[in-house]
Amino acid sequence: MDITGPYLLFLGDVSDPLAAKTARGILQWRPEKCIAQYRMTPSTVSLGIQDMTFEQAKEAGAKTLVLGTANAGGFIPDSWVSVIVEAISSGFDVVSGMHKALADVEAIAHAANIYGVNLIDIRHFNGELGVGTGKKRSGKRLLTVGTDCSVGKMYTALCIHEGLSKAGIDVQFCATGQTGILIEGTGIAVDAVVSDFISGATEQLSPACDSNTWQIVEGQGSVLNPAYAGVSVGLLHGAQPDALVLCHEVARPHTRHMPHIALPDLEDIMETVLKLVLPVNPNAKFIGFSLNTSALDEDNALAYCRNWKQNMVSRLPTLCALPMPLWLMPCCHIRKGPNDEYVCNLRAVFP
Repeated sequence: MDITGPYLLFLGDVSDPLAAKTARGILQWRPEKCIAQYRMTPSTVSLGIQDMTFEQAKEAGAKTLVLGTANAGGFIPDSWVSVIVEAISSGFDVVSGMHKALADVEAIAHAANIYGVNLIDIRHFNGELGVGTGKKRSGKRLLTVGTDCSVGKMYTALCIHEGLSKAGIDVQFCATGQTGILIEGTGIAVDAVVSDFISGATEQLSPACDSNTWQIVEGQGSVLNPAYAGVSVGLLHGAQPDALVLCHEVARPHTRHMPHIALPDLEDIMETVLKLVLPVNPNAKFIGFSLNTSALDEDNALAYCRNWKQNMVSRLPTLCALPMPLWLMPCCHIRKGPNDEYVCNLRAVFP
């Protein structure tokens, strides 16, 4: 799945800043791909970049209209349809991460056929996929894994990718979720793949490469989360990681959306991951931790990370590979920025 940039970020008429997290993530990580934003009303949430009409954005070089918001149920509101049709008539490809496919909306599909543009539904992968093989392939791979879902696995993977790139290492980011795909411009949303093919899709995303190249695979879910373990295990087997980074949100009281289920102990989840990965890579090692400290201020977050580093190195000496390869410190931390975006403190990762 390849998406042509630059983008015009469509924010519709949403007023909740959290609903625009996809657009915000694209802007944070790939600002060079973002020409402008399109808002249907003055009260629509803003990303703080220029508003443009479809005509203005086309003249500025935008190629694709990205539906950069999310809603409960993943549907395309009726109020958006005529606006999306207008974008199509202006020559824009349209990309969506909604569960409702663009092609299933009659007016949108009809307009796309008339004007010859592409409709790209990230959550509806139509390419050919095979089952996983488990065969060893060349190259090096790092996978971010979590104690739960929504703890910062994508942001951690992107931070590691950015840090390695700045260090002059040949590195690739392998996107497995809708926001990651829009950031990278390619990838497969593995949570939309039939379960039998998840490991095969991951192998396809991270194929054999040069022995000095690192592929950073974006993790999903958690292997001990009852809702998402299937995706997580498929990713683990398909990625065949050499290196693992454990992502954890500080002060999360229980498994997300499951108050009846406690978060797993770190030792338990790390031992489970290492047992599950044995068939495809018996040499896989945890090389570090990433802490989502968004609930703490900067000073307390850094102090928490220093204490965490000391405690974890002493508690888990047999599970962690020390000294750390890739110039990774045993933990980094992710915090909230001034616009509710998440920021990873790279200084804590790459000294």
